[in-house]
Amino acid sequence: MSTLALTPRQPVPALNIPLVRGGRYVLGASPAPTFELVVFYRGLHCPICAKYLMELERLMPEFEKRGVQVVAVSSDTAERAQAMADKIKAEHLRVGYELSLQGARQWGLYISTSRGQTSIGIEEPALFSEPGVFIIRPDGTLYYGSTQTMPFARPQFQDLLGAIDFAVAKDYPARGEYTGAL
Repeated sequence: MSTLALTPRQPVPALNIPLVRGGRYVLGASPAPTFELVVFYRGLHCPICAKYLMELERLMPEFEKRGVQVVAVSSDTAERAQAMADKIKAEHLRVGYELSLQGARQWGLYISTSRGQTSIGIEEPALFSEPGVFIIRPDGTLYYGSTQTMPFARPQFQDLLGAIDFAVAKDYPARGEYTGAL
């Protein structure tokens, strides 16, 4: 099965996952005033993910000021997700877990196989999804999407804040929506 990219201006797949602090994150259940930002990360085994999510936690007040709801999601178990939330000192960032690999594939995420222990001595799961960052409009359609095949070179959250400011100020449309003949 190949990985397919999501199409801007079209509905994104459903997302309904448990959160480490209890409750569930259900995409679109309480739409954000501006956008929802869904950050898929590889899991506890990934030291680059931890750094990335620490930066997101640091910038959470900026996203909240802009009316953006944020969630970080992995296919980790509850215990591993809690360990990541503890590691990054998540106070504002919601951390979801148990994303199915079928669900990850629906979002266009790449799937990797385990290579054993990582550089920080944590075992990789047998299969896990690679990173992805998605901005979703309140109507449930894709505004922005980025997927990676590797843990590095991800979109920077400070850049996304600037992009959100521009998009809102200029009523800039989602791009990449054309799916017709070429």
